[in-house]
Amino acid sequence: MAHRIGIVGLGKITEDQHVPVLKKNPAFELIAVASQRGLTVDGVKHAYRDWRDLLAKTPGLEAVAVCTPPQVRYSVARVALEAGKHVLMEKPPTNTVSELIDLRDFAAHKKLVLFQTWHSQFNAAVDEARRRLTGQSIKSLVVTWKEDVRHWHPGQQWIWQPGGYGVLDPGINALSIVTKIMPEPVSVKSAELFFPATRPSPIADNPDLTSSTPRSWRAEFDWRQTGEQTWDIDIETSGGTRLKLSKGGTILTVDGKTVLQNKSEEYERIYERFDQLLTSGKSDVDEAPMRLVADAFLAGSRSIVEAFVD
Repeated sequence: MAHRIGIVGLGKITEDQHVPVLKKNPAFELIAVASQRGLTVDGVKHAYRDWRDLLAKTPGLEAVAVCTPPQVRYSVARVALEAGKHVLMEKPPTNTVSELIDLRDFAAHKKLVLFQTWHSQFNAAVDEARRRLTGQSIKSLVVTWKEDVRHWHPGQQWIWQPGGYGVLDPGINALSIVTKIMPEPVSVKSAELFFPATRPSPIADNPDLTSSTPRSWRAEFDWRQTGEQTWDIDIETSGGTRLKLSKGGTILTVDGKTVLQNKSEEYERIYERFDQLLTSGKSDVDEAPMRLVADAFLAGSRSIVEAFVD
């Protein structure tokens, strides 16, 4: 029998990914949506403005996908777990690391499934890079993640508010790949954060990364790039092998030769994983990318740059 699921929050990522992926996955039945703007989805019987009504009034509801801005995801997920529903959370999952840990522990206490997703990890090229780097020593790591905020977040103000992460909303995608593929733990040594005048979240960030054995790695996150977008991770092992993940982790090149290139099926694989977790009764929660973001804010210097006007 298909898992009966509802969605809380009908924004761009929900319309582009969650809804179409759920509709074509026979393991799920999308039976309810909640949108404070009153949006609906064709073919979905139950639609609410208040997500609390979705939890309380939808007959047969088993699970919810929380796709709201991160500032309120903790509250929604906590109440959903309290109501006995399994929970899938968009990234970044919560406002703080502490909130995520609390949800992890609360889900375990309630014997419910919590799946905190990092969609960029769900590419075959990322899995292959991890396999090739297992047991290797890393000489060089360069992360370049630059995109146009006006294209990806048009008119969205929540991303600039505290808890919206600013440029680290996309930057955490890169960090989620790094924490998955690197054969040793990664930490933030220092960072440079650049805040537009009148905006409380950064438009750019240049963290220096390291590990338990002293390394000098670097990353560049910037929301001011126009034209072609850049989502690259370049790695060189101590043995001289060069790996490059590009296009957000969908293409893997080794020593200049493309070894894997697939279209992005991140959300298809996310819901395949959620089906597995629901069937097994196990949760999947990884706070490592959030720790790196938190450390960048803690260890980073701050500079004011020109005002951003949407």
